[in-house]
Amino acid sequence: MPVTIRGREEVMRPLLDGNNGYHGQNKNDLVGRVWIESKKLWHIAGPGIFSRISAFSINIITISFAGHLGMASALETLCGQAYGAKRYHMLGIFMQRSWIVQFVTSILLLPLYFFASPILKLLGQPDDVAELSGLLSLWLIPLHFAYAFQFPLVRFLQSQRKAYVSAWVSLFAVTIHIFMSWLFVYKLGVGVIGSAITVSISWWIIDLGLFCYVVCGCCPETWDGFSMEAFSGLWDYFKLSAASGVILEIWYYRILTLMTGKLDNVKIAVSALAVCMNINTWEMMIPLAFFAATGVRVANELGAGNGKAAKFASIVSATTSMIIGLCICTLIMIFHGKLSFLFTSSYDVIQAVDQLILLLAITILLNSIQPILSGVAVGSGWQASVAYINLGCYYVVGLPLGVTLGWVFHLGVGGIWSGMIGGTAVQTLILIIMTMRCDWDMQAEKASLRMRMMATPSSKA
Repeated sequence: MPVTIRGREEVMRPLLDGNNGYHGQNKNDLVGRVWIESKKLWHIAGPGIFSRISAFSINIITISFAGHLGMASALETLCGQAYGAKRYHMLGIFMQRSWIVQFVTSILLLPLYFFASPILKLLGQPDDVAELSGLLSLWLIPLHFAYAFQFPLVRFLQSQRKAYVSAWVSLFAVTIHIFMSWLFVYKLGVGVIGSAITVSISWWIIDLGLFCYVVCGCCPETWDGFSMEAFSGLWDYFKLSAASGVILEIWYYRILTLMTGKLDNVKIAVSALAVCMNINTWEMMIPLAFFAATGVRVANELGAGNGKAAKFASIVSATTSMIIGLCICTLIMIFHGKLSFLFTSSYDVIQAVDQLILLLAITILLNSIQPILSGVAVGSGWQASVAYINLGCYYVVGLPLGVTLGWVFHLGVGGIWSGMIGGTAVQTLILIIMTMRCDWDMQAEKASLRMRMMATPSSKA
């Protein structure tokens, strides 16, 4: 069903809006405006939550099966603003540029997979952990490239209000994955290697499903086929992509795991942190869906020159996500003693996780706000500025604080994690100040300029 556009003030009308929208609405009717914006937001975020939880559940299911044996970007900015500016054919060009940058980067990162064992040993990890991790890393190389192929497809579809496609494809993939996990781990007895194989297969099922949807005529306005134009402007795209990568705090989570690996009783410590991080990441699929939806809504409105609507979309999204975060924190505190059973049967690990549950709840609460603010940054094209903020908050504030609390004061995993929370809190505060002081009309002008600079010669005609 095509998107209807009625003038500059109403950028795009979601399918759920019917005949309602900003056009013709009473500007003083705050409740009505919130309702309209919420429908637009949930039209993107709802399928996004479902598809992200389903896709990440592939990883969770794998960990769950194996555990009981013993133990997103630049494309969002450009596609969103291009769609808001009605430069529809540029979405396909931007996605192809993203594929090129992602695959080249993936190839450059391959040595980390091939030499994972010696690298981990050099960083002080136990030999048995390093050897198993090195073996698993080789089997996860197909997954490495699956990520590079899938994320541009997801962003491409989200920016044009087709997040529901990812939801249905992910549901199909996770259904297949449950069966494959049971077959490989329990029936065939291939253990964690089998788990790695099933993860890669399941993610490539999602990739192929999304790719077929795009190239088989379901996106006629935004996909014109492969084009050599995708090879132009790669450096500018790479700079924006690199900044987007730094925005994500997932790097800090990985460093946390490495730091925990040097504590006493390392297996219990790493296992407990892994359980908490997986619960946190699973829940974070919700704010990450709002992160993507906020980026799309802000980019759409800015691309259409409507700065005030972009600001309003940011407020509605942040408020909605925070309310959901508070509800989930409450549930976690109520059922804290039962969460670990999803991942492990080890009593020691379950006890260690229970001691970290308050930190998990605080992290989830902060993560219900911070990704939405990052979504505003992505939609506005602030990646470079936010990248510097993240580097400072996580590696100047969070990491030293975690080292001090964890090792100097001997607070263990809790101390290391508390450092991360400190970094996230500082980052969130800075992003709140940036968003509150933003000149949205100026951001709309910058979005228009960015489209002129990033567009190919044929698109400028």
